[in-house]
Amino acid sequence: MGIRGIPARYGGFETFAEGLAPRLVERGHQVTVYGRSNVIGHDLRIYRGVKIQVLPTIRHKYLDTVVHTFLSVSHSLWSRHDVILICNAANSLFSWLPRMVGQKVVVNVDGIERLRKKWNWLGKSYYRLGEYLSTKLPNAIVSDAEVIRKYYLKTYKKDSLMIPYGTALERLDSHDILKKYALEPGRYILFVSRLEPENNAHLVIEAFREIRTDKKLVVVGDAPYAAAYKKDLRRIARGDSRIIFTGFVFGQGYQELQSHAYCYVQATEVGGTHPALLEAMACGNCVLANGTSENVEVVGDSGVIYQKNDIDELREKLAYLIGHEDVCRWYGQRARARVRERYSLEKMVDRYERVFLDIMRKRREKPRV
Repeated sequence: MGIRGIPARYGGFETFAEGLAPRLVERGHQVTVYGRSNVIGHDLRIYRGVKIQVLPTIRHKYLDTVVHTFLSVSHSLWSRHDVILICNAANSLFSWLPRMVGQKVVVNVDGIERLRKKWNWLGKSYYRLGEYLSTKLPNAIVSDAEVIRKYYLKTYKKDSLMIPYGTALERLDSHDILKKYALEPGRYILFVSRLEPENNAHLVIEAFREIRTDKKLVVVGDAPYAAAYKKDLRRIARGDSRIIFTGFVFGQGYQELQSHAYCYVQATEVGGTHPALLEAMACGNCVLANGTSENVEVVGDSGVIYQKNDIDELREKLAYLIGHEDVCRWYGQRARARVRERYSLEKMVDRYERVFLDIMRKRREKPRV
């Protein structure tokens, strides 16, 4: 619960759910994923063995997630789920409801979402409350990065189960989507993210525009409530035919773009472990990442880091990588090895399954309010 549904058509939580839910089904569990009617078609009932429960929501920047999660939790009261996984600390407010009928609840808190620039003071305050409640109401909380685990431990004196995301993405040889956008393998830089200010697509575009190269910049992503920012991005890119906006891309097309990129830029400044970053590394891409603690934790010494939000260093290091293909290949090999060692999708599923089974074995506890 707390996501838009599967198959993934939006962001990191949806990608995470699509990796986890079908594999739990393969291990003999019955799994339901709650989806939103404005994203998942009402006619979809089963996806890779996972039951899809589509419910309505209010299409609004501040209400979409919480309204749908409330309806999902209410629906679950009559569904006899053993364990419920709620994604996003903002939704932790609702975790006491299923506990009242004996269902166990785990909350994946994600990153420190209140830091996102799109939220006003009310949104930031609600997220702060959600952080606190996530340490009190569910049976267990999960963080996806050591940085986030330490944040909750320091701020709320609450330890969490650190389970990093995993990926099973592999390189594809097909080029169908490259033909659609007139791209050549190894001749474009890839950026993937929701087009929101804290993900810094504007910095990547501005830096790229000042680099003399015949390579292209492919910007993959969209955002439903960021019309002004997306308009500004196109204004910044205007007149540079090397910059291509694709909107959201999923499935085979997305995998092809990751498989044939020259290098990958991760410019996000908020969030935990980003699935797109792991997928880029899994495909053997050299990664140039914004120097946040979360990004540095994932990349380690297998990629190139620029000082947080420093456009000059971003431009300088991107230009260096463009001019040194051998360096890109070297980092790409290290990135793939790091993902295989630390970010296995099967290991992620193992750990979540173990958490769910352990919680089911424990006696019922009343939530602390």
